[in-house]
Amino acid sequence: MVSFQDIFKKSFMEGNALEINIENVLLALLASFICGMVIYFVYRKFYKGVIYNNNFNILLIMVCVVTTFIVLTITSNVVLSLGMVGALSIVRFRTAIKDPLDVGFLFWAIAVGITCGAGLFAMSFLCTIFVSAVYILLVQIRNTGRVYLLVLQFDNSANEEVQKILSRLKHTLKNRTVRGDRTELTLEIKLKGNNTSFLPMLSGIDGVETAALLEYTGSFAE
Repeated sequence: MVSFQDIFKKSFMEGNALEINIENVLLALLASFICGMVIYFVYRKFYKGVIYNNNFNILLIMVCVVTTFIVLTITSNVVLSLGMVGALSIVRFRTAIKDPLDVGFLFWAIAVGITCGAGLFAMSFLCTIFVSAVYILLVQIRNTGRVYLLVLQFDNSANEEVQKILSRLKHTLKNRTVRGDRTELTLEIKLKGNNTSFLPMLSGIDGVETAALLEYTGSFAE
């Protein structure tokens, strides 16, 4: 007499959750690659960090495709899925990601791979276009009003001229250090566009040793 436990073991060891053929695999990989290319061009065109890393951008496409065939494998067989989970659990990635936005792009690539591997092609395309539009919109909004740190080092004799120029800027004092007859100021200022004409004016004042403008993302101008 065959028990329910024997039937369950047999279906667990031999059964497939999803029948996979070459056409479905190629379609899933192609959809993942197309969505990955969208991510690639969005990251390349609208990247706002300090140094653009093309290797990381190529990695995003690879993550899309690799995640797709991992999900295809997991959905095809229960035993393979458990083995895959066990194998991936011992993997450790020690590369530090410096820009928090890069983490978002990685999750985006993984999400594309999962949805394409699950056969949800329409959702993958739609969500990729939507996330792209949201990211581009936020980048454009950010560019309309950037926040900078202005670092000044000057002799006290130049204080009056420096304050005249600073009075024209919308700024917040973050730090003030006085050493003898020298003063160092750190100011937070907000600029619309790329108008930094005040910087040469500050640098041209007699007694001003340093006038540096730093963007919060790490960009530097002097």
